[in-house]
Amino acid sequence: MSSVREGERVAYFNGEIIPESQVLIPFRDRGFKYGDAVFDMTRTFGHKIFKLETHISRFYNSLKYVDIDPGMTEAEMVSKTMEVLEENLHLLGPDDDFWVGQRVSRGVDLVGGDMWHTAGGPNVIIECAPLPLQPRARLYRDGIDVLVPSVRRVPPEVLSPRAKSHNYLNLIMADMEAKAQDPESWAILLDTRGFLTEGIGSNIFTIKDGVIYTPKEQYVLGGISRETAIEMAERIDVPVVTKDIDMFDAMTADEVFLTSTSLCICGVKSVQGREIGDGAPAGPITKALMDAYVDFVDYDWIGQYLKRLED
Repeated sequence: MSSVREGERVAYFNGEIIPESQVLIPFRDRGFKYGDAVFDMTRTFGHKIFKLETHISRFYNSLKYVDIDPGMTEAEMVSKTMEVLEENLHLLGPDDDFWVGQRVSRGVDLVGGDMWHTAGGPNVIIECAPLPLQPRARLYRDGIDVLVPSVRRVPPEVLSPRAKSHNYLNLIMADMEAKAQDPESWAILLDTRGFLTEGIGSNIFTIKDGVIYTPKEQYVLGGISRETAIEMAERIDVPVVTKDIDMFDAMTADEVFLTSTSLCICGVKSVQGREIGDGAPAGPITKALMDAYVDFVDYDWIGQYLKRLED
């Protein structure tokens, strides 16, 4: 392994584990030029990685959908991911955790070729990055304010949202619109039919009369945290229904929450400026799901966030 600057993370890049500063992507890389790349991301809990094999399986489904061969088996990707994580763990404080991700682009456009000629095959990266615990800590104290922008989610008949690709401009434009109104808000997009879908890296759930509802997987990226929240609902005997949900469902819900890799589960305080339920950061079913999630991973990630409010 190349020499590492003191305190610098390392990453896997095309067969080697090297300092992050040496991971350099050419400007003609198709992931940079066209968003022609896919990725996946999990996190650690108390420095232990979460559902890695499940994330890698989803990652390889994304790769298969866009027809990119990373030149590694799923087992090899799991093994190298663990190696990268272990090489970086010494940089974490006792109460810190990582995002851990894999990225593969189709490669670098060959100068003088047509757009399907690439030089050197795909670019493969495995990385770690510290979770944004302090910036997001207040969400567990205050709840999330959701805004629904005018930008609609790309429909599945155009491009499947089930592939986690680098082409995030649709979600970014929506988030920019929401944050122009409220810099602390999180955007959740409608689809072209007028139903709620998802935001950047987040899935939405509504709760009404003791039943949890969430959009169908054909219209959203089926998050692993979304899947885990559904598993937790089964543990606490709360039914979950996947169906089209709209603004009426959100506005009249008893509770709303979001799931994401970093947040796991976090309650929504308001949608479009209107308080959900009694305006509490999280309702009783959301709290029960969060507690079940904490027990499931055997790590108090809620306390991990809230501790940052004191820093």
